Amino acid sequence: MTFSLGIVGAGQFSGQFAKLFLAHPGVADVHVTDLLPERAEELVAAEGLSGTFPSYEAMLESKAVDAVAIFTQRWTHGPLVLQGLRAGKHVYSAVPMAITRDEIAAIIDAVRATGLTYMMGETSQYNPATVHARNQIGEGAFGRLFYAEGDYVHDMDLGFYEAYQYSGGENWKATASYPPLLYPTHSVGGVLGAWRTHAVSVSAIGVRDERGDGVFDKEVSQFGNDFSNATALFEVAGGGSFRTNEFRRVGYPSHIRESRFRFFGTDASMEQLATVSFWQDKKGVRDITELLEPKPTLAPDDPSLQHIAPALRAAFTSGSAPVHDRARLPREFDHLHNGHEGSHHFLVDDFVTAVNTRTLPSVNAWVAARYTLPGIVAHESARQGGVRLEIPDFGDSPGA
Repeated sequence: MTFSLGIVGAGQFSGQFAKLFLAHPGVADVHVTDLLPERAEELVAAEGLSGTFPSYEAMLESKAVDAVAIFTQRWTHGPLVLQGLRAGKHVYSAVPMAITRDEIAAIIDAVRATGLTYMMGETSQYNPATVHARNQIGEGAFGRLFYAEGDYVHDMDLGFYEAYQYSGGENWKATASYPPLLYPTHSVGGVLGAWRTHAVSVSAIGVRDERGDGVFDKEVSQFGNDFSNATALFEVAGGGSFRTNEFRRVGYPSHIRESRFRFFGTDASMEQLATVSFWQDKKGVRDITELLEPKPTLAPDDPSLQHIAPALRAAFTSGSAPVHDRARLPREFDHLHNGHEGSHHFLVDDFVTAVNTRTLPSVNAWVAARYTLPGIVAHESARQGGVRLEIPDFGDSPGA
């Protein structure tokens, strides 16, 4: 069984996924649309896709497309996802799910009403540290897990200026001020992708930017945001807590590892830093760095990456880590590029399998809500000086 896919947005990120979707035996053909038609045409030529559509609306009206994959600006995902579901298309969306509680609620309602597949492509779901922690939790190795940490630390100077200029045009500074806590899924999802709980309250602190270059300037910002760094402390259901950092001005080698995680239980703990990782219990410490280290599948100077800032290329060149179980993946992926610490292959396969088998994907609408909404509430907490706020919950996935 196969289906046809339409990619929405032909930017720097979508091209990496277009190749994988096209190679998957569960996908028949791949189309693309972009607000800049020349970008869509370039992607078709580069990857051998089936063709372009003049608009998203035209794509949704076409019977030649069964599903859409949205790779547009991060604050646009919610409305575009709803359009796709209401047009009868299965939807894969880049992160975040949406930027308001109402948008998230509407997506869940639409998925429930239509029975269509929705998946958010959160890369941290398959971050090697998250995979290993998930496996160890399943075996009870931590004892009672009571605390975790998840960081997404990526300095603006390491490729983000170029990325926002590429996607934002002349008005790029207005969008480069996107609030860090409204892009929470790499840090939150890396924790909750292993720890099967959800956040119930949060207190967050934002740090106002001092660079003075017009980015993170409230007068310039489309979002009225002047926080470039933020920290949130979440309470979880069942007892315990986790802390996340979302940093955009930070002296840290994010081109080596922009996401990192720590888990603490009553019997054991696990800690990941930029270049080393450890498993610890009451008897001692074991180095697990190699277990969590992806092996590159693409050289950073590969011609296919020439349009991507050098500091961002590591996200597109990493292969699988030893902790990844590749047995379920199609053999067509064995020699294709991967990215974001080995997650791309698994994310594509999750969505394709879910559509073709009509089963819930790993990061379905209910899981995506638990990865996204905590950050939205945390940003509001930070705007109110750290006041503790309750986080609404839409419940477990059906059948969970």
